[in-house]
Amino acid sequence: MSVRKKTERIARVASEAKGTLEPGSASEAKGASELGSASGAKGTSEPGSASEAKGAPEPGSAPEAKGTPEPGRIPGLRRVSKEKRVPASKKTRKPKKASVSRGRRRQRKAAALFLLPGLAGVTVFVLAPFCSVTLSSFRTSLTKQFVGFRNYLSVFQNSAFRLAAGNTARFIAMGVPLLLLISLGLALVINSRAKWDKYKYLYLLPMAVPAATMVLVWKLLFERQGFLNRLLETHIDFMGERSAFYIVVGSYLWKNLGYTLVLWLAGLKSVPGDILDAARVDGAGSVVCFLRVTLPNLKGSMYTILVVSLLNSFKVFREVYLVGGAYPQENIYLLQHIFNNWYTNLDFDKMAAGAVLSVLVLGGISLLLQRLWDRDD
Repeated sequence: MSVRKKTERIARVASEAKGTLEPGSASEAKGASELGSASGAKGTSEPGSASEAKGAPEPGSAPEAKGTPEPGRIPGLRRVSKEKRVPASKKTRKPKKASVSRGRRRQRKAAALFLLPGLAGVTVFVLAPFCSVTLSSFRTSLTKQFVGFRNYLSVFQNSAFRLAAGNTARFIAMGVPLLLLISLGLALVINSRAKWDKYKYLYLLPMAVPAATMVLVWKLLFERQGFLNRLLETHIDFMGERSAFYIVVGSYLWKNLGYTLVLWLAGLKSVPGDILDAARVDGAGSVVCFLRVTLPNLKGSMYTILVVSLLNSFKVFREVYLVGGAYPQENIYLLQHIFNNWYTNLDFDKMAAGAVLSVLVLGGISLLLQRLWDRDD
């Protein structure tokens, strides 16, 4: 049956149903037919006209096919109840938690693969040797007999070790603060003048100078026949007197000043300029801006610079050894000298105990500084 014939039959049935309703329910049947719902027509008509309101044909008319569409509906379309309509977004999909956890596992695997080479190198070349040295510090070097803390007691009772430890501590206490203060002052001056910033790479030149060249400069300047003695018209061996300690400190400052200066400049560049401008608008001077704004923002850089400067203070041994040999002037006799002498004399048990003590002291200082920085935060 064509669509046109179906539409004509539906219109005829609707008009017949409208004429068979009682007068009292005409308006209700009219509203029900306009809505096109069978349930509305049933509720608004009387019991006698229920079959007619439903669109029943007259007696003589041909029976309609089951499921004839109601008026107002397009033929050929099926009605879907609201309860069965499911939004596309709520259809079956994989849980979000599973996808997130799978992504996190992939990230962890990638991070582990990147960290694995570094961890392997540290384990093989740092942790494993240190564990072996720690075990050797409790045993004799020849018979491997366990002696407890006897090696540590012999190290503390050694006068050369006490002298070297005292000189090293004094050198660090004087050299590192001076390096931090001088480099910070120069960094503030250079940062305030933009035209000087392009020359900051020249400050790294002292680090490129070989240790042998520095030793040659020391000898030309501070020997008995050196330039300084000729200038002062004296004959003093400055590297053989107490002044040798201050020469070593000056050499440490000269060589590490440029590197520390560049680190300070990097920290100063990270200080927000808006905060400094706001402080100046509020009437703060240069000193107040430095103490209240610049210095607190340099806290992270300061910790890094302090640790790096502390580690670099142990590298001055090369120059001192080339100038004074294994037994230099007593004021510049450092920890590296005694370790070198113990190695030469095959005192491996003392050397192991001294190495463990040095690692514990340096590690304790680093942890203490880290705790102080974290506590201020």
